[in-house]
Amino acid sequence: MLYLLLMINLITFVTFAVDKWKSIRHKRRISESFLLILTFFGGTIGAFLAMIICRHKVSKGSFLIKWGGIVVLQLFVLAGYWNWYVGSFGKRLDDKSLEWSSFFDSVKIKN
Repeated sequence: MLYLLLMINLITFVTFAVDKWKSIRHKRRISESFLLILTFFGGTIGAFLAMIICRHKVSKGSFLIKWGGIVVLQLFVLAGYWNWYVGSFGKRLDDKSLEWSSFFDSVKIKN
């Protein structure tokens, strides 16, 4: 998984850098949607580094809003994953406390 994230971030960084190079030379550009797709599928760090190092897409407000939305969405997914598997909600599905029978045993029904 780590290698996959490294690869997608490297690909994203290079793609942003190539788009910056093309913009300087007035060549046909890489679409913003493709750059955002790369960011969405794990290239957030590579996109951020390319935006800072190459000074690319940092002054375009609409792109920054979309990029920021992707980052926020990824943070929510990461927080949910962390809470489900590691954090305070970290009881795994194989834990006995999550079985329905133990739930119904703890509920007292009044007649």
